[in-house]
Amino acid sequence: MKKIIASPTAPKAVGPYSQAVLVNGFLFASGQLPVNPAVGKLVEGDIKNQFHQVMKNLSAVLKEAGLSFDDVVKTTIFLTDMANFSAVNEVYAEYFPGDKPARSCVQVAALPLGGQVEMELIACQK
Repeated sequence: MKKIIASPTAPKAVGPYSQAVLVNGFLFASGQLPVNPAVGKLVEGDIKNQFHQVMKNLSAVLKEAGLSFDDVVKTTIFLTDMANFSAVNEVYAEYFPGDKPARSCVQVAALPLGGQVEMELIACQK
């Protein structure tokens, strides 16, 4: 059974997609940008500040599905500059202090709204 997940405390989808879809115990979350959901604009600041916002947005989606970062099994991070890899890793480690999910990280030419970072994830109900 498929269930669409939409958190009122995460940025609304800006296109024809869902924030996340829960199916057969797995949550597939769309990529989140560093958008402040209260104003619908990118947050100011460096890559760490932007990535913290990405993680807050994903946390809201997870919470809406009854999950947390402890349930995440796979992440994909998109960076516009691989020079930010170490700074993103520092922030990432704060949200995954225990067992780490599988992960990919790639550099892309550009991201929507001019963001520097985006992350999508897959989580699993216990």
